[in-house]
Amino acid sequence: MLQPETPAPRYAQVIVDVPMPQPLDYRIAAGADVVPGALVVVPVGRRRQVGIVVATTTHSAIAQSRLRDLGPALADLRVSDSWLELCRFAADYYHFPWGEVALPVLPPALRRVPSARGTRRRGAAAAPADGTHATTTTDDGRAAAAAAEMAPPLRAEQQAAIDAVCAASGFAPYLLFGITGSGKTEVYLGAIARMLERAGAAAAPQVLLLVPEINLTPQLHARLSQRFPRHRVVSLHSSLTPTERAAAWMEAHQGRAQIILGTRTAVFASLPHLRLIVVDEEHDASFKAHGGVPFSARDLAVKRAQLEGVPVVLGSATPALETWHLAQSGRYRLLVLAQRASTGGQEPVIETIDLQRDPADNGLAAPLRDALEQTLARGEQALVFINRRGFAPVLRCGACEWLSKCPRCDTFAAYHKVGAALRCHHCGWNARVPGACPDCGNQDLQGVGQGTQRVEESLRRLWPQARIARIDRDNTQGARGASRAGAAFDAVHAGEVDILVGTQMITKGHDFRRVTTVGVLNADAQLVAADFRAPERLFAVLMQVAGRAGRAGQASRVLIQTRYPHHPLFAALSRLSFEAFAAEQIDERRAARMPPFVHQALLTAAARTLEQAIDFLRRCRELQEGLETPAGVTLFDAVPMPLARLASESRGQLLVEAPRRADLHAFLNAWLPLLRDLGNRGVLRWGIEVDPQSI
Repeated sequence: MLQPETPAPRYAQVIVDVPMPQPLDYRIAAGADVVPGALVVVPVGRRRQVGIVVATTTHSAIAQSRLRDLGPALADLRVSDSWLELCRFAADYYHFPWGEVALPVLPPALRRVPSARGTRRRGAAAAPADGTHATTTTDDGRAAAAAAEMAPPLRAEQQAAIDAVCAASGFAPYLLFGITGSGKTEVYLGAIARMLERAGAAAAPQVLLLVPEINLTPQLHARLSQRFPRHRVVSLHSSLTPTERAAAWMEAHQGRAQIILGTRTAVFASLPHLRLIVVDEEHDASFKAHGGVPFSARDLAVKRAQLEGVPVVLGSATPALETWHLAQSGRYRLLVLAQRASTGGQEPVIETIDLQRDPADNGLAAPLRDALEQTLARGEQALVFINRRGFAPVLRCGACEWLSKCPRCDTFAAYHKVGAALRCHHCGWNARVPGACPDCGNQDLQGVGQGTQRVEESLRRLWPQARIARIDRDNTQGARGASRAGAAFDAVHAGEVDILVGTQMITKGHDFRRVTTVGVLNADAQLVAADFRAPERLFAVLMQVAGRAGRAGQASRVLIQTRYPHHPLFAALSRLSFEAFAAEQIDERRAARMPPFVHQALLTAAARTLEQAIDFLRRCRELQEGLETPAGVTLFDAVPMPLARLASESRGQLLVEAPRRADLHAFLNAWLPLLRDLGNRGVLRWGIEVDPQSI
């Protein structure tokens, strides 16, 4: 009698959030239905974790005695092959384990191991959390039609941009280069509308819209909900509660949300029916992650569009020079909006105030004070921008020259008059302001320099009758920071504020219709910075802040206080000519062999002492000698980081660069495994950052 055939054993390859270069093998129980993309519970060491199955196989190189059983699957949680491929690409490109990319980008609530009493997890509740999407309307759509925001008439160049994006077949990268106030958002909305209305799709199309800052989401979410009342809109960002975040993520994952608005981590949202990706303010440094995997959401958005075979639109008035170079060389298609959206309007007049001739009094030079006085007299709004929060960057003793240094960093603790605190804006250290100098006992301590709180105080003293508001991270922090910021911006839009003071938070994407005067303080800090990207960042932020003025067509002025009024950057800015600025910067970068003409990776090390960090990096550099290094790959000397001591740790860095991206990655693939086998000798941790934004 024939014996029944014993089924071949099956194994699952699972990625988990641990520093393992390869997936882990687990034994699949006989008859179990396990598919790639499933979220499962697996034992890892002495703990259980949520992992993702990436493959199944009938062979395992692990001895049977060492194999462990695959745990239960989590119901309704299977990610797509293209999502896994995006995470795998990010892991390979940034040289991190696959699981350390894929698991942390899931909402925290979905990564929790269920209790023993309920090993199978339901999907997140179908009911939306407050604020995560628009309310649906009646079946006949009459309420939706009544509530829909009317799209304004489009200019020919806007319509041409929409037509180009929507005519794309498959992957197509576009740079939408539009001056501030030219109506880039209307191009986004027009393209989204066309994508959502396409007939014949098996399921409702989805669109991903990325923005750089959380505080931009409330206003844009409301606008999307008004424009598209028949479609669900969800927001994904870190200010949501875990329940809200999981609910929004599940709505996108299940295809019930069609418009997904989010910050950088939303590039990893599970979107089974993705048809368009838009990255607004693509140049913004906030799209680069810090801590964990240092990925660029902008670059991964382009890669995701390629994997999904859909168009991607990168929008900016001041594109990153890497993006601009790709458009100029034909790799990206350039779409230009050269006119402001407001009819009959005029560009703001850009002026510099020479602080050598007109010194500032409490942060404000006489020409700026006069301009603000005239603006208030006309009943218009003004904006004062300074990219330093707090009252003053440092507290000083006039008797012995004591300065309020952070005890954990190589920097100063800023003086915050509100709350009477000293705070380090790098490591978070804070303390009460001392009643007297810790060194000599002098009680006359003075704040040196300007911060948003001090500027606000000066403005209130000059114009006590004016309605003055301040928006920065100090008064918009916490779990509901985005909501508080949204309420503050709503007050500005409603005309309830005469002068708005703030940091970069007030410069991005806000359509202030009543602002006619903009003052810029402390622009020179970035102008003289050592970082080669500093001029690019300064030009971008000045163009952004200038773009807040005169958006309704009024005559407007932008006054920039500086000690270097004849700097070429200000000459290009006065003409509102990004093209002139970019051409000069590109020539300088080409001559100096800097990005985009070379590709870079930065190895960093943190240790108890700087000597330990530098010694480790030197030993890493010496490992190159045993490798066949591709031609052109250069390893520079180990040096301290610009902020060498941070949070009681000393830090060093070593730059690697190559003219060809493939050569850089080939070297890193051979070099990094050797570093992992190198003894640390007091080094607390080290890491690699591909395409670093600061050196």
